[in-house]
Amino acid sequence: MAMVDAGGIRLHVQRMGPASGRAPLATVVLVHGLLTDSLASYYFTVAPAFATAGLDVVMYDLRGHGRSERPPRGYTLDHSIDDLTALLDRLGVTGPLHLVGNSYGGTVAFGYAARHPDRTASLTLIESEPATAAWAAKLGRILRRVTAELAHNEPDAIAWITAHRGHNTARLAKGAARLARETTLGRDIPASRVLTEAEIRAVRCPVLGVYGGDSDLVDLVPLKQGLLSGFRAVVLPGHEHSVLVEAPGSVGGHILDLIRAGAGVR
Repeated sequence: MAMVDAGGIRLHVQRMGPASGRAPLATVVLVHGLLTDSLASYYFTVAPAFATAGLDVVMYDLRGHGRSERPPRGYTLDHSIDDLTALLDRLGVTGPLHLVGNSYGGTVAFGYAARHPDRTASLTLIESEPATAAWAAKLGRILRRVTAELAHNEPDAIAWITAHRGHNTARLAKGAARLARETTLGRDIPASRVLTEAEIRAVRCPVLGVYGGDSDLVDLVPLKQGLLSGFRAVVLPGHEHSVLVEAPGSVGGHILDLIRAGAGVR
């Protein structure tokens, strides 16, 4: 475990690499989702396979999540992109790198790619989308519901989650409730600056979208294909939003294919 000062906030970082000191094929940076998520969702799924395949793997807890510092305010999308930029600078990772983002993490990764096209070799969006006005409105509805149902009625909500989803999920839900209750995250994210269509179209690197076949985000695939010249979608039937955890072998395999193609390796 390492704690890194990334521009005034301390972020928890984990790093894996090839065995025996081999030079890495490339660097992949993994960005997780909101509230109940952390770098653990990668650590226990695709990260070890990426390291075994010869990649330098960087994963970290977003501000307020996991073991990273939890400031009371400062949770807009731009704050998250600033954190990622400062963290990579602090680690000396200047690119070109391969970005992988799950859910909200994909929105952060896309924002980074839009700001730093010269540092981005490829982008993978797992159950994710760029920041648009529709995205902000949807996140606002979700976060209001979380605040109403979880943060303001925590005992009953946690009891139901424990009974129907188990103790581990209940533990994660308690952390999410605390984050929603003690910070401005629920207000900041829906108020974030979103990307213009021109900014989205300007992302020219290869973009892989990975979606569960039963997820509503599949409906956005044609839109992304129209906006992004380098976009390719993979839909995994029988899965919903948790496709990373449910099908890590398939998800990781598609990401490795993208990275290897970019590095000229078969």
